[in-house]
Amino acid sequence: MATIRPFMAIRPAANYAKDVAALPYDVMNSEEAREMVKNKPLSFLHVDKAEVDLPVGTDIYSDEVYAKAKENMDALVANGILGQDLLPNLYIYRLTMNGKSQTGLVCCTSVDEYINGTIKKHELTRADKEADRIRHVDTLNANTGPIFLAYKENPTAKAIIDGWTAAVKPEYDFVSEDGIGHTVWVIDSDTEIGMLVQSFQDVENLYIADGHHRNASAVKVALKRREANPDYTGEEEFNYYLSVLFAKDELYVMDYNRVVKDLNGYDAVGFLEEIGKKFIVEPYEGEGPYKPEELHTFGLYLEGNWFKMTAREEIITDDPVLGLDVSILQKELLEPVLAIGDPRTDKRIDFIGGIRGLKALEERVDSGEMKLAFSMFPTSMEELMDVADEGLTMPPKSTWFEPKLRSGLFIHDLG
Repeated sequence: MATIRPFMAIRPAANYAKDVAALPYDVMNSEEAREMVKNKPLSFLHVDKAEVDLPVGTDIYSDEVYAKAKENMDALVANGILGQDLLPNLYIYRLTMNGKSQTGLVCCTSVDEYINGTIKKHELTRADKEADRIRHVDTLNANTGPIFLAYKENPTAKAIIDGWTAAVKPEYDFVSEDGIGHTVWVIDSDTEIGMLVQSFQDVENLYIADGHHRNASAVKVALKRREANPDYTGEEEFNYYLSVLFAKDELYVMDYNRVVKDLNGYDAVGFLEEIGKKFIVEPYEGEGPYKPEELHTFGLYLEGNWFKMTAREEIITDDPVLGLDVSILQKELLEPVLAIGDPRTDKRIDFIGGIRGLKALEERVDSGEMKLAFSMFPTSMEELMDVADEGLTMPPKSTWFEPKLRSGLFIHDLG
């Protein structure tokens, strides 16, 4: 049983929505963010990565950054760029990329359901990243970035959402610089809100697709508020956090590829011989980079050539975690051959989201910055949910979701 709750969003006036909407804070570094906000004074990155308005080299975890974030947020409200709805609503958020749309329901979800496992996770989180967002949420007294959640199916919700989007004019409708369409409707009818809330009572679980650190941080802020308010009732806004819910069949998971700096002492011939013990390795004769088309196949780019790698039968397993392609590559090649034991911390490996294309792998290797690259077959939503259902965690950088939810279109005030 999943609980969803309407809320009074702080959000842009319609004519400012395109200028405010920004990519999530965690898909770029500070230098990239500084470039992105040039000539964009309303970009929500001024709130989510407020170091862009402080001197270069400012510690991104310093008190000044969080204070600047609050100052920038308050200014957006004071100047009428952002305003708060007067009544609790639900919202529909549709993203369209390359002609394919996914339609989510914007709402608040329950801290307690994250704690009790109704909302399921599949990744570990890092304490430093959690601490950053805890301070950000605490200082702004708001969830500024939505958590990307998925569910298996909800035919009733789909019918209501489809009906609303067909009959009601959208509040926002714009195309961002990267070509993604963003369309938002406000559901302000008590009848439809009640029916949608009720429909999710029949949904057994929600699954975190993207935003594990934001989710964990929102929960920890709530626990801090509960400790400070021992007479809390559970109905206070801080007991809920900002989410966008999507049916799994609408989601697009892309490959999350790897590049590595060296061959750990092997020459190319010796490396190919060594990995041939666990993978069938054959030169790729097709045009352009090799993009795996099925499970347990991998592309390898080495010394200007692409190879197709196929996992040998003896290393394939039905285990929900060890059977993932990212696990097979890590366990059977990256760790034993290239000595990359912990890809979270090893500086010799980097990760490239599929949105950048396989040419990005070639560029990193051809530049001499990296020695070799691996192209991956995307992890599926079914695999993700299987791992979460078992209470297990996936290896780092297993999934890359596109398109990315924009920040700044919906903000949840913690009250």
